[in-house]
Amino acid sequence: MTPTTIRPQVPPSGAVPTEKKDALSDQLSWRDRFAALGNLPAFFRLVWETSPPLFVGDALLRLVQAAIPAASLYIGKLIIDQVVSLTKAGGSTTDTMLLWQLVAAEFGLAILSTAIGRAISLMDGLLGDKFANATSIRLMEHAAELDLEQFEDATFYDKLERARRQTSGRTVLLTGVFGQVQQLISVGFLAAGLAVYNPWLLLLIAVAVTPSFIGDNYFNKKSYSLSRSWTPERRELDYLRYVGASDETAKEVKIFGLSGFLIDRFRVLSNEYLGKNQAIAMSRAAWGTLLTVLGTAGYYGAYVWIVQRAVTGQISLGDLTFLAGSFRQVRGSLEGILLQFSSLTQEAIYLQDLFDYFAIKPLIHSPKTPLPFPRPVREGFTFENVGFKYTNSERWALRGLSFTLKPGEKLALVGENGAGKTTLVKLLARLYDPAEGRILLDGHDIRNYNLDDLRRNIGVIFQDYIRFKMSAGTNIAVGDIDERTNQPRIENSAQRSLADSVIAKLPDGYQQQLGKSFNKGVELSGGEWQKVALGRAYMRDAQLIILDEPTAALDARAEYEVFQRFNALTEGKSSVIISHRFSTVRMANRILVLEGGRLVEIGSHEELLAQNGRYAELFALQARGYQ
Repeated sequence: MTPTTIRPQVPPSGAVPTEKKDALSDQLSWRDRFAALGNLPAFFRLVWETSPPLFVGDALLRLVQAAIPAASLYIGKLIIDQVVSLTKAGGSTTDTMLLWQLVAAEFGLAILSTAIGRAISLMDGLLGDKFANATSIRLMEHAAELDLEQFEDATFYDKLERARRQTSGRTVLLTGVFGQVQQLISVGFLAAGLAVYNPWLLLLIAVAVTPSFIGDNYFNKKSYSLSRSWTPERRELDYLRYVGASDETAKEVKIFGLSGFLIDRFRVLSNEYLGKNQAIAMSRAAWGTLLTVLGTAGYYGAYVWIVQRAVTGQISLGDLTFLAGSFRQVRGSLEGILLQFSSLTQEAIYLQDLFDYFAIKPLIHSPKTPLPFPRPVREGFTFENVGFKYTNSERWALRGLSFTLKPGEKLALVGENGAGKTTLVKLLARLYDPAEGRILLDGHDIRNYNLDDLRRNIGVIFQDYIRFKMSAGTNIAVGDIDERTNQPRIENSAQRSLADSVIAKLPDGYQQQLGKSFNKGVELSGGEWQKVALGRAYMRDAQLIILDEPTAALDARAEYEVFQRFNALTEGKSSVIISHRFSTVRMANRILVLEGGRLVEIGSHEELLAQNGRYAELFALQARGYQ
């Protein structure tokens, strides 16, 4: 499917930051609502791209279905007039034959209407499923293009959450618009019949449907405002639901007795939302009843006029039936159109959430004419006065950082929590770009290289690695997912990371489902998971290997074995190790000491001990802990 360029059409009230949007939601005017319909062309392009045959078939069937009500009412008029005529004159066989032909025609239309209705429902369902799948895939594809820093922003997460909600159920909008067009065509046929008898009937219909339309529009706007302004709270409710009832959190929830706290917080939030929603619902019910009574009074005024005309002989009984039925159907259809219009404009505004998400563009991307990644790396990675701070933070995570990671060098990063070690690694992998300075690779800014090529040549295992609820083999293969069917390579990687001994104990070996979320899943210990995660580093044929606290959950013997094998893995390659264990750190060629985001020392283990500075102090503190 060729991606469609989405150009959001909602006016300024739909394009301001989230916190301002929520304040403006109550002020959406008719102009805003009509402008929101400008999102529909882009929406229909997406639906069309999902399945052109289903789209066209659905539209054509609805067109035929739209003509059936008027045709049925007219045939019903002819049947009644024919019955009255036969009753008065004692009809001939020929006249009776015409009557039964009309009855058969009406029966045929009823069968046709039922068949078309079921066909439309089928097509709506198929198109809905296809569209939901296609939109979900596109949402994930777009997420893959966005920057890590965007995922760490709460406002972005609100947009992402609202976009997720639009990936399913959007065919309600498609069905609604098609239904609107279908009803408009039906109204056109029926209104033409009414206008032949008396055009003033159309004015009475407009008066009858207006009150309830105004009321529903007002309360739809109130519901939209409440739903949108509560996006962060709904996310918190989902999170509390997960923490309060999850296998991953159950242990600490029980140990710390958190269930009462979590339940109370959930109860307070949910009851507050429920209370506000109930207030709107009760007001809607009360006003809706009053406005509906007014509309019904207008309808029966017109009905009395039609009956009076029949009684005085100005129209036939068939005409009475046709007019009464047409008036009733036109009124119902117009009410449906107006009420659905209000709903459709609201849905179109919600649709803006999806387009807002797709409109977010990554700041980190490949240049138009990227450099090829050097094979092999000859000069290494050079940091030149690099500084970085996170969004909405006044504190610099890194500042004034300058050093070179040489080809084939093993560099260890040391520092207390928050010193900037993991941030440095993310800059190397270009998950972030520096706010100050630059990072060079073989003399060229890493921003000049193809982003995918750069990341393919950098293998990173973070301390907060993902425990994928997938098979053991797949959990290792994610290190180079294109090689997921290369079983010998997966097994070799497991052997080198010591994960082979873990997998050997599993009932289904490399096919064993890990995690308890799915049937027959097996949970691993922290150390076992870490060996599996380390296997991902061995899967990747990268020129730079980065391990962020790779052995935190391993015992001393396993740690020693891992690093003996890691030395073999990184032979001829550059590597960066973050660790709080100095038994690991001292194996590096050089050690870079960070404090408060700044480089305070760099050198070998022996050189730094001789300087008797920060590294020597930290080393001595840890050494005393083992005495």
